[in-house]
Amino acid sequence: MSRCVFSSERARWSRRLRLVSAVVTASGLAVGLATPAVARPAPAAGATPGAAPAVVRDGVEAQLTELARRLVAAGAPGVIVRVDDGRGRPIEIAEQAAWAARDHRLDAGDEFRMGSNTKTMMATLVLQLVAEGRLGLDDPVERWLPGRVPNGGAITVRMLLNHTSGLFDYTEDSALLPAILGTDRQRWTSTALLAVGAKHEPLFPPGTKWSYSNTNYAAVGAVLEQVTGSTPADLLRDRIARPLGLRHTYLATDGGWRGRHARGYEPDAAHMPPGVPAEFRTVAGVRHDGQVDVSANDPSWGGSAGAVVSTAADWSRFYRALMSGRLLPAAQLAQLRTTVPMDPANPVDGPGYGLGVETVTTPCGTIWAHEGGITGYSSANYTDGTGGRTATVLVPTEFRYEFEADPQLAEADRALQTAAICTMFGRPVPTAGPVPTVVATAQAG
Repeated sequence: MSRCVFSSERARWSRRLRLVSAVVTASGLAVGLATPAVARPAPAAGATPGAAPAVVRDGVEAQLTELARRLVAAGAPGVIVRVDDGRGRPIEIAEQAAWAARDHRLDAGDEFRMGSNTKTMMATLVLQLVAEGRLGLDDPVERWLPGRVPNGGAITVRMLLNHTSGLFDYTEDSALLPAILGTDRQRWTSTALLAVGAKHEPLFPPGTKWSYSNTNYAAVGAVLEQVTGSTPADLLRDRIARPLGLRHTYLATDGGWRGRHARGYEPDAAHMPPGVPAEFRTVAGVRHDGQVDVSANDPSWGGSAGAVVSTAADWSRFYRALMSGRLLPAAQLAQLRTTVPMDPANPVDGPGYGLGVETVTTPCGTIWAHEGGITGYSSANYTDGTGGRTATVLVPTEFRYEFEADPQLAEADRALQTAAICTMFGRPVPTAGPVPTVVATAQAG
């Protein structure tokens, strides 16, 4: 339920953080940064201290809008961008293909399926219980889930949270394919999802490697239930959403929505890129213009690994509360930010995974982030170390990202993500070239 660039293997629904390739490569980015896109005049008299001058903000917003339009021209149904540099009103952009606008006019405040960003919230819930003395990060999983996890006596709660347990990813089991495609409306629980992953042999001894696995967070959901007697959905509501006033944030347990929401799409079988495997080419939903509307499909197969619904603004508020220490005491926040290497070829300077959150140093600044993908919805959320700066890019399609099947879309997406991150840090947006010749309605052909 999120994507990665460190392995060429096809790990279904387990790609990790394409943002790493988007922003770590200094070549290309440095060129854009060398020439500021907009002059920065002195603030006008009476301007808010620290706020960006209006001409600068307008220029940056125009560039982000142009990059968002490039992404739509490359084939995305739409995109929501929100950037808050901590110096005034956030930039909010919603761009959309004409065919998709006939279903729903996309808005920056629309609810969106956040996929594996869910993991950051689940890790926060665990760390709250750790702070209360109800759970220990070094507790063996066997203590809480006896007999339900292979190597459970050697796997700790911490290993679940930072993906060093060695557990097989349940989303790679064929039993999940009908749910992913929306052809099976079975309601999945943490217990059921954990059982699917646990029936497979572990990939490696606990604690010896890093490997992203959604089974880890199915186990986290089951541990949360065992410790508290409450469901992850109720815990998220009571411990995160309500205290922070996140009115559009919840863990979905069925295909319903609670508010105005983005429509998610996948290409129909005739328009699916060749790189998408044959078994993923037929998705359930309403078809038109070469696309399938998957908005009503049940996301419960994501569970505590990937079923949270939120908005760009809600997620910004969550990150601000998390990184500023409002949700966690200092000791637990430090644990959340204690990382293991994600890239074995670059263990020192490469990206690191903490407890439900990744980090990497980019040419514009060090980010803390997660990314998610669930059928019809791709999301990336970033923040700095204080939570005072945030950025979000939401694209209502997923399979072409998941299987790296559309290089043009991926390139346009990398440019937009890079610009969003640099804007978040108040750095100049890399200069964009001309809009591609692909038209926004190309998928209709």
